[in-house]
Amino acid sequence: MRVLLAEDHAILARTIATGLRRQSMAVDIAASGDEAERMCLLAAYDVLILDRDLPVMTGDEVCLRLRELRDPPPILMLTAAGSLEDRVYGLDRLGADDYLGKPFDFTELVARVRALSRRAPKPPSVVHEYQGISLDLTRHEVHVDGRAVELTPKEFAVLLMLIEARGEAITHRELVRSIWDENLDPRTSAVRATVSRLRGKLGVPDAIVADAGEGYRLCR
Repeated sequence: MRVLLAEDHAILARTIATGLRRQSMAVDIAASGDEAERMCLLAAYDVLILDRDLPVMTGDEVCLRLRELRDPPPILMLTAAGSLEDRVYGLDRLGADDYLGKPFDFTELVARVRALSRRAPKPPSVVHEYQGISLDLTRHEVHVDGRAVELTPKEFAVLLMLIEARGEAITHRELVRSIWDENLDPRTSAVRATVSRLRGKLGVPDAIVADAGEGYRLCR
């Protein structure tokens, strides 16, 4: 799940983002309303956590402008204004999908984010197959030569990109940009560790080949 957190309070934004990442979510942060709108136009987010009190462009303005898009992300309005009137205004007049007042319990935030992602329209079942590997996007299932394989969300996403590449190399940078988030240190071993675990779960030592200077490719 990819989440955009629009929050101008730097410490709070980092705290929320860290907690969501521990729940296997990729999180990008926008510190202003105009930045949040721009990022939503450039990338597809499963959920937007939107603070109402943002600089440059308020959360209210962002919500109204995004609702004009053909396929806007589900919006969880996050604000210190938690009265009944504020909630009704946010949900009814602004078009937010959910509303959570500050202060809040983090477990409730996670539950609401997950609930919003489930409400989003689901695409028809799509199965990708390559060299005996079957990946079902809708059911989030993977089979290798008929054997079920349990993958983490990151492993699943890496495998999907490799299958779609049909044996062509996927660079480290492409994996980071598509699966992790903009705050990941490009020098981190996270990608290499994920690929290593995925290789082991596929059950074939050389299922994923690392080409020096090129990246990773599926080779069974």
